Amino acid sequence: MRIGIIGAGILGLAVARQAAQAGAEVTVLDKEDRVAAHQTGHNSGVVHAGIYYPPGSLKARLCRDGVSLLKEYCAEHGLPYDEVGKLVIASGRGEMAGLRRIADRARENGVPDVAELDAIGLREIEPAAVGVGAVHSPRTAITDYPAVARCLADEVTASGGSVRLSHPVRAIRERSGGVDVLAGRSRFRFDRLISCAGLGTDRVAELAKAPGAVRIVPFRGEYYRLTPKAKDLVRGLVYPVPDPRYPFLGVHLTRRIDGEVLVGPNAVLALAYEGYSWRDVSPRDLRRILTWPGTGRMAAKHWRTGVREVYGSVAKGAFVAAARRYVPALSSADLVRTEGGVRAQAVGRDGGLVDDFAIDVRGRIVLVRNAPSPAATSSLAIARHIALTVPLTEGP
Repeated sequence: MRIGIIGAGILGLAVARQAAQAGAEVTVLDKEDRVAAHQTGHNSGVVHAGIYYPPGSLKARLCRDGVSLLKEYCAEHGLPYDEVGKLVIASGRGEMAGLRRIADRARENGVPDVAELDAIGLREIEPAAVGVGAVHSPRTAITDYPAVARCLADEVTASGGSVRLSHPVRAIRERSGGVDVLAGRSRFRFDRLISCAGLGTDRVAELAKAPGAVRIVPFRGEYYRLTPKAKDLVRGLVYPVPDPRYPFLGVHLTRRIDGEVLVGPNAVLALAYEGYSWRDVSPRDLRRILTWPGTGRMAAKHWRTGVREVYGSVAKGAFVAAARRYVPALSSADLVRTEGGVRAQAVGRDGGLVDDFAIDVRGRIVLVRNAPSPAATSSLAIARHIALTVPLTEGP
């Protein structure tokens, strides 16, 4: 079977590897000149343990499966994987109920070794941190996702597949005998086409004449990093209790596999699908984003939060205050602006932020409509899930 995959991020490459190992003839298409150019390459590197997600959801199940698969994959291929642990900290008594819900969810999801700590206990884990209580997930890890993606790409090519970079998809047509794809200057015929296009999801769906009930709205996440003098104040991962209304976790402190410590991200509406700064503006993208009815309804529901996020984008003091809430020894001089990323967040027509993974099958075409965090953690498990949902070794 000939399988075409759009997107050379970690998810597309995981699906490609899964198909290649099953004996399919695999071709990965990506418009960029390198793998992991967007969400995968702008990832903080956290391997989420699954403590947040609603029990029974695809996120909960595939995250837990994905952790095991990813840990095994990193060990097999000599890739970095460090269980630095995560503290989710309640900064005041009003957050304790939310903290208990997280602990309950973690246990329901089978997250190992989760513990509830008091103010003294959390400082034994993170001596510079403060709070009235915390949930500790010692098995939460960090890795190098771009390195994982490159390794997956190497496996695909070693299995006889191909990864075609600088091949933007220009046309898609489903026929009775397969799917025709024009990418770059090349034409391809596939038995099945799988889109893992991330920020380009809606454009691919439009080319495939497969509009869905959700659209991608890009949110830029901005980061600061701690200076060499300050980064030793954070041993692992320090997170706030998240607001259950949003699929974003709030500003947190994240030790990376390279030893750097990030502070962030916020979540501001990007002005282009690949809008990595306020200077990146695409009138065409903005028109697509703003004409989707869900965008306006989302803004009407959450405008106060949006204003706060924009303020945090332009005022460094807001980031410093968020960090000092959990690590009060930090000062403004300890934070230095660094590279951020853009999250592809699906939004429904009603303005609801889609929280779970969403995979849509349209004939011979499979569209991953929503794959936000923890998609990188879950990538190998999502690939298996797609292979079980849509056979990759026989006709449709």
